[in-house]
Amino acid sequence: MTPPAVREAFSYQSIACASLGSPFMAQLCNLFSERDWPQTALKDRVYSWTGDLSPRGESVPLRVAGGLHALYLEGRAFDGIYPPSKVSDEVLWDAVEGVLIDYDDFLCNWVKSAPQTNEVRRSSAIIAAAHVVADRFGLPLRTSELGASGGLNLKWDHYGLRIGDALWGQSGTLLLEPDWSGPKPPIASPSVVERQGVDLNPLDPTNPLAALRLRAYLWPDQPDRIERTAAAMEIAEPLVNQADAIDWLAPRLTHVPRQTHMIYHTIAWQYFPSERQTEGTKLIEAAGLQATDQTPLAWFSMENDGGARGAALTLRLWPGDVTLNLGRADFHGRWIEWSGQC
Repeated sequence: MTPPAVREAFSYQSIACASLGSPFMAQLCNLFSERDWPQTALKDRVYSWTGDLSPRGESVPLRVAGGLHALYLEGRAFDGIYPPSKVSDEVLWDAVEGVLIDYDDFLCNWVKSAPQTNEVRRSSAIIAAAHVVADRFGLPLRTSELGASGGLNLKWDHYGLRIGDALWGQSGTLLLEPDWSGPKPPIASPSVVERQGVDLNPLDPTNPLAALRLRAYLWPDQPDRIERTAAAMEIAEPLVNQADAIDWLAPRLTHVPRQTHMIYHTIAWQYFPSERQTEGTKLIEAAGLQATDQTPLAWFSMENDGGARGAALTLRLWPGDVTLNLGRADFHGRWIEWSGQC
């Protein structure tokens, strides 16, 4: 019998996928919640998982689904089963059972790492937040992305954000057009003079195996996301450092005159161990106490706060330790509800 925690995590993920416009992923996760898995090492691993399996925690359902999608992308499984095909629950689960047995070792290894969903549309929120920061301090930005994965959101300033007839950012590589409600961000000109990112398991988009992992966490019935990510990968550079995020960030918290240090992360903080979250917060707050008008510090987060709708957009600014609740955003950046608090 499926343990309650596993059943609840996959059921919750199924509902989330449906709300995020993926009926296939909703169907797949629902089957994992309802059916008894074949006896494999993966079953033993997931059924005995310690910690929070849900999307608010370690996102085990997305890990499993990502591994299955990787096998499909490599042409090793699910021919005629995955989208654009549409099949019944029985046909899909029969195929899944076979793959779970045949590729047990592969899947056990795959789920060891947290999901790395480099959703480029999250850059819409980063662009808007950066305009708030630039408008507030008027200085060039030095950026640090925590949990940067493949670094596709490191280059947010190379993308454009269109709201109605107005454009924020660049009109070149990618034009992001979320459903926007609320006031528009301030008109400003954020200029990035130095950028770096960090991840425990960074992915180099120019490496075929890493590119596979980036693609695997996109959902099979959402080709627009796949196309958008492919476009971002064409201009991506291997800028992500491999390290513990907090250890890496600590020396970067030294202020640089006439630069605003902008730290940001999107759906990544939840994967950090709680003690690392606590230590990171203390380090950033300590650096904030030393910030001045000539060495400001900004900390932007787009994270799951357990709210009923999307992720919270929060910006803390120093000097002064001002917290701005900028609104909420869809986890995949499809919509943004902007508060206009600046």
